[in-house]
Amino acid sequence: MPAEWERQSAVQLTWPHEDTDWAPILDEITAVYEVMKREIEKREPVIVVDDIPHNDTWARDHGFITVVENGEKLLLDFCFNGWGEKFPADLDNQINHHLLERSLVSGTYENHLDFVLEGGSIESDGKGTVFTTACCLLAPHRNQPLSQQQIEDRLKQWLGADRIVWLHHGSLIGDDTDGHIDTLVRICPDDTILYTGGDADHPDLLLMEEELQSLRTVEGRPYRLLRLPLPRPIYDGDDRLPATYANYLVVNDAVLCPTYNQPDLDEQALSTIALAFPDREIVGINCCPVIRQHGSLHCCTMQYY
Repeated sequence: MPAEWERQSAVQLTWPHEDTDWAPILDEITAVYEVMKREIEKREPVIVVDDIPHNDTWARDHGFITVVENGEKLLLDFCFNGWGEKFPADLDNQINHHLLERSLVSGTYENHLDFVLEGGSIESDGKGTVFTTACCLLAPHRNQPLSQQQIEDRLKQWLGADRIVWLHHGSLIGDDTDGHIDTLVRICPDDTILYTGGDADHPDLLLMEEELQSLRTVEGRPYRLLRLPLPRPIYDGDDRLPATYANYLVVNDAVLCPTYNQPDLDEQALSTIALAFPDREIVGINCCPVIRQHGSLHCCTMQYY
């Protein structure tokens, strides 16, 4: 499974429409998607899923997962079941079929629709290590009654991984995904890890930080850890939203980073991300509308290599 910073051929956006949960703020969210599309198009093509029927717009979780095997690109089609049957996803599970049928993506198709796996739940270093969280992959209504070892064996086989690193701590208030790793921990070049720091409201993130400090690379070295700030609380009515700076998107020659109208923390986060990607342009995109549906930039997109 390629690392996210490897050269890409395109990025998928599944476009908001009036029959999705975006309906109350459709103009506002569409404006954000236009900004995302414009920034990506400066650097690579964009595949826009618009006239294909879909339940919602989280391309990271219903899009193909790309694996490269002996130079051949494999398009792995897993089941997306609305993060453990929380939301309908029947139309979303047909998107990949339409993309292939219309030749909008290319590669060898692999059907894994009998196994639930969301793109936001896994991170690859491109060298044979895949990172995930136990709280997500072992959550109810995913792949029971499979054990952790059985799930790990399948991930190794399908993703071409030599090892799976399971994190057992880390969650955000208001998170629908049961702890997607792309909201918490991101793998970067040169054995660097960007991660969401904890606070009094998120003590489990402090335990996650301890876990990360104990991790070692395949060569036995500690990872270089870069701590991202937590945005100050953002609410929709009485509901605290799971805002995070870790949900950035790496594209060719740039990193698109979420911001939340908190200039001091936004700048701190972008500067920290720049330390992990010193050779790329760092671009901030206001994700206050996106977080109202409990996601951010990475959740909205899927890369193809």
